[in-house]
Amino acid sequence: MLKVAIQMDPMEAVDIASDTTFLMALTGQARGHRLWVYDFRTLALEDGRLFCRARPVTVQEKQGDHATFGDRVRLDLGADVDVVLMRQDPPFDMAYVTATYLLETIHPHTLVVNDPAEVRSAPEKLLVAQFQGLTPPTMITGDVVQLTDFHARHGDVVLKPLHGAAGSGVVRLKAGDPNLAALVEIHAMGSRDPLVIQKFLPAVSAGDKRILLVDGEPVGAINRVPQKDQVRSNLRVGGTAQPVELTARDKEICAAIGPTLRERGLIFVGIDVIGDWMTEINVTSPTGAQQLKRFTGIDATDRMWEVIEAKRTAG
Repeated sequence: MLKVAIQMDPMEAVDIASDTTFLMALTGQARGHRLWVYDFRTLALEDGRLFCRARPVTVQEKQGDHATFGDRVRLDLGADVDVVLMRQDPPFDMAYVTATYLLETIHPHTLVVNDPAEVRSAPEKLLVAQFQGLTPPTMITGDVVQLTDFHARHGDVVLKPLHGAAGSGVVRLKAGDPNLAALVEIHAMGSRDPLVIQKFLPAVSAGDKRILLVDGEPVGAINRVPQKDQVRSNLRVGGTAQPVELTARDKEICAAIGPTLRERGLIFVGIDVIGDWMTEINVTSPTGAQQLKRFTGIDATDRMWEVIEAKRTAG
């Protein structure tokens, strides 16, 4: 039995039919592990020890009555638990980054999944840039001159915030669209972060594939199909999940990136593939496990627990 603390958004609010973190909790409980949940804002570093205020939780597949909590306690994350699942959703802002610094003080004595230093060093739209030949033409910058030049060279493009998530702020600009400069100005009003500009891939109309990898190995995939005339296929903004098989190109991409993910302690990862091109490597709180299990019977979270248990036994 492992003692597991899950850093997540409120458990009470999750949709148990679609939430991957809930499935992680359900699968971990079935394997005999003891669970607590906590909000990252309760983390407290004192005299070299990292604490949080957490509640023990028992979960069941009954929406609205899916979580039963015990009394809140103060957990020493370096001494009282074996594993921390870092699963709160982005935005990947300084509060998120600070949480990774705090969790780094206990890892790997307490196994943090994913490795907090590597999560911090691997923003989803930046890590992908390491793998030339697997990605579409992409530029990351806040410089409107260079963004405009990229747009002129590639014509039909997608513009998105570097640290966005769930399709937030993603826009398509066709060749000659005059709105790029204005969109950059609007973005700059609320953020100093760069933007990502990427050649538009028409294959997105057939779907944006989410492939789940555990310890660098592909477990399975789902296809997320956008609504008609939409560029965003994310499930949270109306995309529809469908079953899909891994292609030879998908397997080639996974074989190329798998060793890097494994070496960096990125145990549970979701990559996005449109046509033959990888567009993102999601390491914060990747989703899709519920849909994959429903379509295929494959439980990526169960495989995750097998890896975690092996690592704790070896450690």
